[in-house]
Amino acid sequence: MVAADGESAVDWLLKKHAPFDAVVLDVMLPGMDGFAVARAMREAQNYTPVLMLTARGRPEDVLEGFAAGADDYLPKPFELSILLARLNGLLRRTQWLRAQAPEQPAHTADEYTFAGKTIDFSLLELRAADKQVRLTMMEVELLRYLVHNPDRAISRSEILENVWRLHEDTDTRAIDNFVVRLRRYLEDDPAHPLHLQTVRGVGYRFVPDVKEDTRSGRL
Repeated sequence: MVAADGESAVDWLLKKHAPFDAVVLDVMLPGMDGFAVARAMREAQNYTPVLMLTARGRPEDVLEGFAAGADDYLPKPFELSILLARLNGLLRRTQWLRAQAPEQPAHTADEYTFAGKTIDFSLLELRAADKQVRLTMMEVELLRYLVHNPDRAISRSEILENVWRLHEDTDTRAIDNFVVRLRRYLEDDPAHPLHLQTVRGVGYRFVPDVKEDTRSGRL
């Protein structure tokens, strides 16, 4: 099925609830652009895998696409074989998750627990006592990188290279916006983060074990 504009895509995906295995989403759509469509999908808890097509692979497009909820990106121009390979990768991951979920709905080997919260990397979920949050693949990849590098200041450029595979200079505000959303999942008080801390002039630090003096506000 092909939608000629963003509004039509949202209508099929969210209003008509048409089932799709994956969505190839162009950034430059008439009306609602691809970013707005992806955000609408995720806000409606539609987690169909999204492959975002970006103009010339601009880092700004890539980062905004990930922040909107895209699972992968492909710069234009591209070869059909590459497009199909990327789509098949997303579909294989989705099929694997569906196969695993009935057998192990709450516990898998690929998970990390801290401060009463569990990140399930294989099921793309964050679980806490009072909530369960679905995560995009890129959110999971960033969390995985943070978990593997605890208590260390990680620069924005390091995140760009090692998580999003971007090697060009770009506006890092997209990363900041991404982190703001992750804090809503991880922090009891997102306005005063304890676990996903800002390191002024550098980037961010993931702190799994918060000391008592930090909790009381004495840094």
